[in-house]
Amino acid sequence: MWFLKSRRLGQLAMGGILLMGSSLFAAEEAKPPAVAEPFAFADFTWLNGNSRQKYALLDSKYFTGQFNLDANYIYDFNHPKDHTIDGSCETGRHGEVQVQQLGVGGDFHYANVRGRLMTQFGMYSTMTPRSDPSPYRGQWDMANAYRYLSEANAGYHFDVLNGINVDAGIFMSYVGLFSYYNFENWAYQPSYVSANTPWFFNGIRVQIFTSDKLKIEPWIVNGWQSYGMFNEMPGFGTQILWRPNGSLSILSNDYFGADTLLNPDRKRLHSDNSIQVKYLDAPAKFLDKAAFSVTVDAGCEYGGGVTCGGGSGGPAQNFFGFMVYNRFWFDNDFYGVTLGGGAITNPGRYLVLTPPINGANAYSQATGYFSQAPGDQFNAWDASITFDVMPSQFVTFRLEFDHRQADRPYFVGEGGLTPPNGNQGAAGATVPGWAPDLRTSEDRINAALMVRL
Repeated sequence: MWFLKSRRLGQLAMGGILLMGSSLFAAEEAKPPAVAEPFAFADFTWLNGNSRQKYALLDSKYFTGQFNLDANYIYDFNHPKDHTIDGSCETGRHGEVQVQQLGVGGDFHYANVRGRLMTQFGMYSTMTPRSDPSPYRGQWDMANAYRYLSEANAGYHFDVLNGINVDAGIFMSYVGLFSYYNFENWAYQPSYVSANTPWFFNGIRVQIFTSDKLKIEPWIVNGWQSYGMFNEMPGFGTQILWRPNGSLSILSNDYFGADTLLNPDRKRLHSDNSIQVKYLDAPAKFLDKAAFSVTVDAGCEYGGGVTCGGGSGGPAQNFFGFMVYNRFWFDNDFYGVTLGGGAITNPGRYLVLTPPINGANAYSQATGYFSQAPGDQFNAWDASITFDVMPSQFVTFRLEFDHRQADRPYFVGEGGLTPPNGNQGAAGATVPGWAPDLRTSEDRINAALMVRL
């Protein structure tokens, strides 16, 4: 069952455990493949960023359906009067019940041809496109064309080595440990290393499985979290995923591109590396499972007025961060508890999410109130504790506390980010006589109901 769809990490969903019917990508009359299916030798549903479902509910010979619902209620102790939350791609409103993500779609499969479609409604359909400045280059509104699609790709499986897949379209990003879909994650609000790195890529990937334990996956994409291309050079990336046994997953992702709009001389390098270890597996005990993950990211931009380390070529523009999480499962995986957090430093703020002050987005930025100029410093850390109730593999009830801290005002305060009587003028424009209320910290409670069928 060559079920080789990509999620965040570009992982095989559920490590090949999700069964979709016999010979999905083999010829209809062919015998089962002689080689071992990649990552099917063990149960990897414990992984952060990977679905915990062990089988597909909506399955048929040619299509395996999927339904996602992520509804949340966020309580921000800063009590922003405009109910706006910034600095997060997972949460956007305070004191309200919101549909963060609703997706309907699934996987099409016939012989060696396959495709994947997932729609995107709810808060994600606004929050994701506003963080991509590429649609502002030239004509045609790519943000609206793509805002209701989270995944839209198709390709072909070649029976070479342990399998080679060639696919094109929109994919979940392979950079960052956490999934775009919170149902698949150990925590609701990821640390900055994952939350500030790409959520999607638009391009071409080649998945090369040299064995059932190793995947090498090169990419050619339009750019870093971009529907279009910022300049004339595409982005290039690769993922190496190795799972030598059922308790260890080692991941290395690397990226190179020119991702500053209309500044082709500025280049970006980024390396994202994670290890996940399951160190306890005792199904008969109340504490039945435990695992941890460690992620380290490093990168920089150079050229076009900035340098990686500072000097005569311009101010330093770089990114370094880490995050560590420990997950416990109790009572036959009925309950889950996650402790974790991390920190970043990002001179130049090129991976800092633009606060939506007076409607600011990644293109307009909020330069009058929150500068993202070369050399601007930004350092932040966070910590969280997450409690899950999982009565079924198809539903999760989640309650989480987050503390987030920065070395300069960034998070929304009681006064909010919206001028009186609503946004005024161009996006991000300065409003005479008004200033946003920015704070150096925030404490939040995240409550969510997440369903996948």
